[in-house]
Amino acid sequence: MTTTILVGNPKPASRTRHVAEAVAEVLGVREVDRTVIDLADHADQMFRWPSDEMADLAETVAASDLLIVASPTYKATYTGLLKSFLDRFGSDALAGVTAVPVMTGASAGHSMAPDAHLRPLLVELGALVPSRSLYFVTEHMNRMDALIADWASSSLAPILATSSPTDGV
Repeated sequence: MTTTILVGNPKPASRTRHVAEAVAEVLGVREVDRTVIDLADHADQMFRWPSDEMADLAETVAASDLLIVASPTYKATYTGLLKSFLDRFGSDALAGVTAVPVMTGASAGHSMAPDAHLRPLLVELGALVPSRSLYFVTEHMNRMDALIADWASSSLAPILATSSPTDGV
């Protein structure tokens, strides 16, 4: 199974990336079995058309079995960096990809943002989004593993009960 973590935080190696990697861990995806695309590392290529680098990244995302898409909350939604990258995909370019939307923020005030904004975007691109999205309040980084495990057990339990990361979520 191919797993990709797509991080739309303009800051490289961000807390958002850390949360997304923790989600992968909870799902049983080993570090060696996943690709991390931290868009901050590729921002200089974002608006270059054509860009072999961006085309390769898009191909990696579209070929994923499992895609964890993570963004901090900016103006009550995902970042422009993430949107700009996802704008490279056609309407059904992510058909066959199972996606997990993840957003981070400073307060619970925007906790509906991943389900209200990021989920519909991923569905528009053809991804299957079978669970409730994760919104993670960054002041709880010291309890991250437990909070993500709680989210996974309530949101992903039906999915994980019928499959495992090794046989395709």
